[in-house]
Amino acid sequence: MSKILMNWSSGKDSAYALYKLLQNPAYEVPYLLTSVNQHYERVSMHGVRTLLLEQQAQRLGIPLLKLELPESPSMEEYNALMTAQMNFIQQQGIDLAAFGDIFLEDLRQYREAQLAKIKMQGVFPLWKIPSQQLIEEILALGFRAMVVCVHAKYLGAEFVGREIDANFLADLPKNVDVCGENGEFHTFVFDAPIFSAPIPFTLGETVYREYPAPNAVAGERNGFYYCDLLPVTE
Repeated sequence: MSKILMNWSSGKDSAYALYKLLQNPAYEVPYLLTSVNQHYERVSMHGVRTLLLEQQAQRLGIPLLKLELPESPSMEEYNALMTAQMNFIQQQGIDLAAFGDIFLEDLRQYREAQLAKIKMQGVFPLWKIPSQQLIEEILALGFRAMVVCVHAKYLGAEFVGREIDANFLADLPKNVDVCGENGEFHTFVFDAPIFSAPIPFTLGETVYREYPAPNAVAGERNGFYYCDLLPVTE
């Protein structure tokens, strides 16, 4: 049995990738690893509070490692912090790292190149599964996820704060991948067949944020709508 690190985003794709790993007797998953904004204590990009992230790990029964990043890390800062974290992982006898990527070739190549530098290998349980098939499998198995962030370039504020279901999928514009693989939207899984119990929460406010965009056309806006999920005291 090989030990494998699960890169956990808190969303549906990493949750389904983990599900597949846990069904495979060839793998043991000793840790989850999640990048978080150190200042705001939220999951990077997704904007989910770290308390909810920790509740996911508790329900999975898998220890959580948090890669704490400054608010706007440079690629050099990110790579340095990630390398230090992965060195710790290797010390635990782990030389495999799993991701929930589906079809973005450049992203996979980047991950594999970074892992190769420290003699680790990437595993991609969802790779090249058609997005429509993938989302149907995820919903059929009982995964439930809230849309917590949408890229304003693709979707309006009305899409954030909704649960991924048939109605949500039917409302998506045709140019949006149903799994959001191009960054159109991000999710938070609050119930899953691999959770010991659902995670309670209430919907908070929706906010709009803009960030510098790499290779942006002059005047192009890089905005995102976020829906805050409020933990319920257990």
